[in-house]
Amino acid sequence: MGLSAAMHKVFLFMSSTSVSSVLPGILEATPDMLSKEILEAGFPRFRAQQVREWIFANRTCSLERMSNVPAALKKKLQETYSWALPQVVHALHSEDGTTKLLLRGHDGRVFETVIMRYPKRTTICVSSEIGCKLACSFCQTGKLGFFRHLTAHEIVAQFQIAQTFLPDRKITHVVFMGMGEPFLNYDAVLRATNLFISPEAYGLSARRVTVSTSGIADRIIDFSRDSTARLAISLHAAREEVRTSLMPINRKYPLAELKNALLHYQKVTEQKITIEYILIQGVNMTQADAKALVQFLQGLRAKVNLIPFNAHPGLGYERAEESEILAFQQYLTSRSIPAPVRYSRGLDVSGGCGQLAAKTEGQVDAVPLRKNVVV
Repeated sequence: MGLSAAMHKVFLFMSSTSVSSVLPGILEATPDMLSKEILEAGFPRFRAQQVREWIFANRTCSLERMSNVPAALKKKLQETYSWALPQVVHALHSEDGTTKLLLRGHDGRVFETVIMRYPKRTTICVSSEIGCKLACSFCQTGKLGFFRHLTAHEIVAQFQIAQTFLPDRKITHVVFMGMGEPFLNYDAVLRATNLFISPEAYGLSARRVTVSTSGIADRIIDFSRDSTARLAISLHAAREEVRTSLMPINRKYPLAELKNALLHYQKVTEQKITIEYILIQGVNMTQADAKALVQFLQGLRAKVNLIPFNAHPGLGYERAEESEILAFQQYLTSRSIPAPVRYSRGLDVSGGCGQLAAKTEGQVDAVPLRKNVVV
């Protein structure tokens, strides 16, 4: 699928200057920070409101497009913040309407963002790190190893860039389910999350922003205090030995510790928790696995998203048969546990759950974009 003429009008020009190691990124500035900087520079309050509207309401961080902002203020903002965005290297378009973006950060390393279009909503799946430290055995990202954390600016930039691919709709949901473990990059993820849900910033409903963690128990407790966004847990097994074989992080945060953190989270927030459970044939789908999952969920208000394993090269796992998936689901629902089956989107562009591996040109069919774009 090629880019439309309307899309080309959106991608005009973006400064190729790399993100400064000194200046903070504009997209990690809170509305209060922006107002304070502008007022202290001697500009009237309404100028601060104009800049905030451009960034948060119009979802742009191009000074050139801020037509009602005076040149003197633009110069001040240019000197105060870095406005450079990650470069869009490729857009991969799935037959189901999903778009996967390959982005290049200021250091040349690449990461991915996925846009999922539904009839009544538009969800973006954002990355929080380049690579991942956790080495989950079923996940392509874990095979990459870890390179670095993304800044809050780079996280929010994924939202801004994705919006330019949606000329006729706005992003309604954000999920932190891309590359990396969000709670190992806690401060940047928290800042980005709170910008997404702040009424003075992007104004998304807190129930439409979800952070998924593999079970960093101490950060789950922090998150109950620090954010009203929703929480999802990548569980994938409720028996210690099975979960440890799939997710080595279970050695540091075993199931009992994770359960206690979730009980604390639920007591503080009174929010339902989403449990993500990838179904892998012959690994975590026995009756013993199902019973252990039911036992783990006792005392929690939760739903379980059952995710059929998405096959990818180099991993010795198989996708379960449909009859096996439905049998596992039936066991849970018969015990009053909501357990919808979530079939991943964007599989033909490796955009499904566990498939994000920052593929470069030649590894997948790609639609090349201009290297420098404006948002």
